[in-house]
Amino acid sequence: MAKRRKGRPVNGIVLLDKPYDISSNKALQNVKHIYFAQKAGHTGALDPLATGMLPICLGEATKFSQFLLDTDKTYQVTAKLGVRTTTSDIDGDIVSEKPVNVSEAQILTALDSFRGKTQQIPSMYSALKYQGQPLYKYAREGIEVPRESREIEVFNLEVLRIEGDEVDLEIHVSKGTYIRTIVDDFGELLGCGAHVSALRRVSVGSYPRDKMVTLAQLETLLAEAKEQEISPSSLLDPLLLPMNTAVVNLPSVSVDDMSAAFLRRGNPVQAANAPSDGVVQVYIDNNNEPEFIGVGVIDDNGLVAPKRITVVEPT
Repeated sequence: MAKRRKGRPVNGIVLLDKPYDISSNKALQNVKHIYFAQKAGHTGALDPLATGMLPICLGEATKFSQFLLDTDKTYQVTAKLGVRTTTSDIDGDIVSEKPVNVSEAQILTALDSFRGKTQQIPSMYSALKYQGQPLYKYAREGIEVPRESREIEVFNLEVLRIEGDEVDLEIHVSKGTYIRTIVDDFGELLGCGAHVSALRRVSVGSYPRDKMVTLAQLETLLAEAKEQEISPSSLLDPLLLPMNTAVVNLPSVSVDDMSAAFLRRGNPVQAANAPSDGVVQVYIDNNNEPEFIGVGVIDDNGLVAPKRITVVEPT
């Protein structure tokens, strides 16, 4: 007999406003505990020093977390000029200190070079892997390994504040972009060095900023439910975003109940409105109220093959 999972089968996405100085995994475990969820996963770690949007997928929504990993993101960052560190942020050891003798015009000119498509060499303190180990593990042992440059794109870069040795920016970037590396390169371009002193992620894909919730808010709702002697789900679950919000930018197709059953058994099916190739959202057309059942991929025969399909919980 299969072992019963601890927790409840809750499905959806929490837009957590991660607090400062805790790891993304710790934040994830806190949310999982508050929701008493069977499964949970986040969609791209934020450094402990970073705050802001950390989408946390619960239950079946974990199947679609990769699509949020691959989307663009927007950050607000404070670059501290004059000090370069090993990690390009406040947690690192100081590499060099130089006087800051740059004008606003020089700062704006330097920032221009980061807009659009450029090549970026990932930091040794990133989580990218080399021979099976994260780069930061090599860095902590004082080992530098080769890293290939990668193309990134800065869609928008806005200067929010220039004051003394601090520059506040809002940067909208493609997946895989390291803000710390941009700030470090920016400091080197100015000739005085720079590091990240504050970092906040304000958006992931098309998720709205005003839908973020804090751990404190979630804990308050949990306490209120216990005080009122009601199910915590009645207060917590309305904050969940639907699973399909993780794949909202994909084209969608509709299938009938029988085709959905075939998909759930791993078989490709025909969908009249399917594109010629690519990845698609899949819905059951239930009387003009489509039911999201997952993501499929168009195979060589033009059929919709299952890629990430939700599991129907037994009643």
